[in-house]
Amino acid sequence: QVQLVESGGGLVQPGESLRLSCAASGIIFRINAMGWYRQAPGKQRELVAVMTSGGSTNYADSVKGRFTLSRDNAKNTADLQMKSLKPEDTAVYYCNADISKDWNSRSYTYWGQGTQVTVSS
Repeated sequence: QVQLVESGGGLVQPGESLRLSCAASGIIFRINAMGWYRQAPGKQRELVAVMTSGGSTNYADSVKGRFTLSRDNAKNTADLQMKSLKPEDTAVYYCNADISKDWNSRSYTYWGQGTQVTVSS
C-alpha cells in the first residue's frame, strides 16, 4: 500500500509564504509523476504543479512565478514553495502521485489527505 504524507499549510496573511511537503512511502517501483492539486470552496479540484520523471514541470498559469515545485526522486518527496500568496490561493491542497509498483505494472494514482491553506488579512 502506498501512502502520501503531507505537511505544512496553515493561515497566513497576503504576501507571505508557505512550504508544503509530501513524502511517498510503501511499495514503489517508480514514481511517474508527482505534484500538487488544490480545491477551493465551491470550485473543482485543479492542478497546481506537477513534475514528470523526465523532469518536466507544469504549473497552473495562476501560480507561475510565485510557486516552485521541487522533487527528490531518491527520497520520493515533492515540496511546493508558495510565495506572494493571495486570498484566491485559499484552498485545500492535495499531494498527488502516479506510481508503478513493479516492472510490469500499470500506474495508479494516489492522493494525500489534504492540507488547508488559508490566505487572509
